[in-house]
Amino acid sequence: MITQPARNIRNFALTITLLGMLSGCASGPSQPGHRPVSDRPVSTPSPRSASIGERAAAVALHQVGVPYRYGGSSTKGFDCSGLIQYSYGKAGKSIPRTTAQLWAATSSIDREELREGDVLFFKVEGKMSHVGLYLGGQRFVHAPSSGRSVSVESLNSPFYAAALIRAGRL
Repeated sequence: MITQPARNIRNFALTITLLGMLSGCASGPSQPGHRPVSDRPVSTPSPRSASIGERAAAVALHQVGVPYRYGGSSTKGFDCSGLIQYSYGKAGKSIPRTTAQLWAATSSIDREELREGDVLFFKVEGKMSHVGLYLGGQRFVHAPSSGRSVSVESLNSPFYAAALIRAGRL
């Protein structure tokens, strides 16, 4: 069994590695309040070999710091499903807009089968009402709630581990 400090170090190392691999996509470091300059497609690593899901995950990761905005689906602000739709759209795939529509459009997969770009569904306050995009390494990107901004979280955190109800693949 891995001790808690060792797990934290491992998770931190995975996060740094993932961010380092994707940093070539960004025009500069992500900072709170960072907003991409335009709605132009974001370049992603090896577009010919990367899957649509991997490209969508890279686009979503590039949005870290963009503020939450209810009903938002642009770089001016995102809600959770708006971020997913925007990211897949920039990666070249048109997908549904709402959390419920995404649920219906995805094929259920086991947590052990997760790949970059898979959609994660969470139950918050007793109902399925939140989505995120899987990045790998038990991390996901999402637009959490009012007053916050697009961020990366761990599926291993107690809150999200308990709230995860399904993973789906488009």
